[in-house]
Amino acid sequence: MTADDAVVAAAKQGDPDAWRELYRAHAGRLVVWLEHRSPADSTQAAEDLAAETWLTAASKLADFTGTSSDFGGWLFGIARKRAANARRTTGRRQTQPVESDVLGAYTPPLAGPDTTVPARHWVVDALAQLSPRERDVIACIEVVGMEPSDAARALGLSAVAVRVARHRGLKRLRALLDPTVSPDVNMRPA
Repeated sequence: MTADDAVVAAAKQGDPDAWRELYRAHAGRLVVWLEHRSPADSTQAAEDLAAETWLTAASKLADFTGTSSDFGGWLFGIARKRAANARRTTGRRQTQPVESDVLGAYTPPLAGPDTTVPARHWVVDALAQLSPRERDVIACIEVVGMEPSDAARALGLSAVAVRVARHRGLKRLRALLDPTVSPDVNMRPA
């Protein structure tokens, strides 16, 4: 097991600057990753799951050992479990989205990620065509920029499973971009 680096050790001692450094390194990627995972309850936004993840991480930091890079994998693992809990809760609640005309007059959305990334809808649609494992691996590595070893830790998979899911997912995405490329139809989803 890797020993704590200076940032993690300081965060364990309650240093707010160390927490800010960990937050800056992982918060944005965490929200993006949670947004690209299979949808949970529409009443629970990715930002809410991320906030719950940070609270859990803060309460369990004493149990963590590793570098600030290892912290990212550990944090994303907590987020994966929080998202799974949210999906199970949604299944029990049987919540259904309300039609927009029921809500009254339309108000245009505020500027946000949708307006800054014009191809965001294509990305979301393309990722939706992958298996859940492939989607999670591609979102971790290609969308969020995690290292494969951190993605494996975050998703609770082996390094080999991450490599295979990444390879398969990228192959399927290439086929979406170039109709002359055909994904292997015999390939089973991961």
